[in-house]
Amino acid sequence: MKFLDEYRDGDLAQKLAAEIHRVTTRAWKIMEVCGGQTHAIVKFGIDELLPKQITLIHGPGCPVCVTPLEVIDQALEIAARPEVIFTSFGDMLRVPGSTTDLLAVKAKGGDVRIVYSPLDAVKLAEENPLREVVFFGVGFETTAPATALAVYQAAQKQLKNFSLLISHVLVPPAIEALLSSPDCRVQAFLAAGHVCAVMGYEEYLPLAKKYRVPIVVTGFEPLDILHGILMTVQQLESGRAEVENQYVRAVSRAGNQPAQDLVKKVFTVVPRKWRGIGEIPLSGLGLRRGYAAFDAAKKFQLTDHRVEEPAECIAGLILQGLKKPHECPAFGARCTPEHPFGATMVSSEGACAAYYRYRRHDLKEMAGAK
Repeated sequence: MKFLDEYRDGDLAQKLAAEIHRVTTRAWKIMEVCGGQTHAIVKFGIDELLPKQITLIHGPGCPVCVTPLEVIDQALEIAARPEVIFTSFGDMLRVPGSTTDLLAVKAKGGDVRIVYSPLDAVKLAEENPLREVVFFGVGFETTAPATALAVYQAAQKQLKNFSLLISHVLVPPAIEALLSSPDCRVQAFLAAGHVCAVMGYEEYLPLAKKYRVPIVVTGFEPLDILHGILMTVQQLESGRAEVENQYVRAVSRAGNQPAQDLVKKVFTVVPRKWRGIGEIPLSGLGLRRGYAAFDAAKKFQLTDHRVEEPAECIAGLILQGLKKPHECPAFGARCTPEHPFGATMVSSEGACAAYYRYRRHDLKEMAGAK
């Protein structure tokens, strides 16, 4: 990207918004899948530029938010072991498990470290041969290649003290799960540009055809999102249901083939539970048999257990696009980033965190006016 301001030009944004107003004749409900897009929409007030007929629905595109409580609890159990160096991206440390979070484990003496790449964890395993190094592998298709590369390198180096706690999930099966739900209100999707930069967008073609929904691959800057919405509305208004690519500067139809090959070499597709949604068939990644020795859940003999979500938390409804964050009675009062009920309030891509950061004062004023 040459200049960031190119994609935040206020005059161009107004022109795109005006064109969206011009072509919109009916009510439409559009879901942006990615939490990064949600934050941009709320931060820049993109939804406030749109016609009242268009409703943007926030989707489950926050991998931290959909990591199940059970997996968070497994991470807490491993991280508390004295022989373990537990590594993770920073946005996982505040995500609450059933009783505590990784930051609290660290405060009590657990060796929990933030890394910026899974390869950092491999290096730690090399440097600490007497310690068990575990990397918390969380993310969509975007981060899966880096995790796969870490496992591949650990295998090449014959590291016995490196393993993964895996919670990688896949976007297209989640979209299909939403579309097949009887409660689904979504009529079109803005697909996540960074996922498609890796995977391409061919997987979306059968979904658009089967469910008769437009899917537009979209970037993350204000002009990207407005342009993606315009392309989506143009399809809806004309009765088309196609896959289109707004994010042409970063996404090709086939995606990044070497990255896909590496993921297929290390991982296999498995069922995966999504927090607040439930198990979705063939929606996750698990290690192939040849790399099973790097599975932390097996190495540490972690048992499966079921954990109930906090009764007052409606994160599941928010992740499914059935509720907005401010519709939760606990929002901004009993549930805050400092004392969260769910991951949607603490993740950097969580919808509740976006509303708390950018909209809570507006929401308070609206409530006071009533």
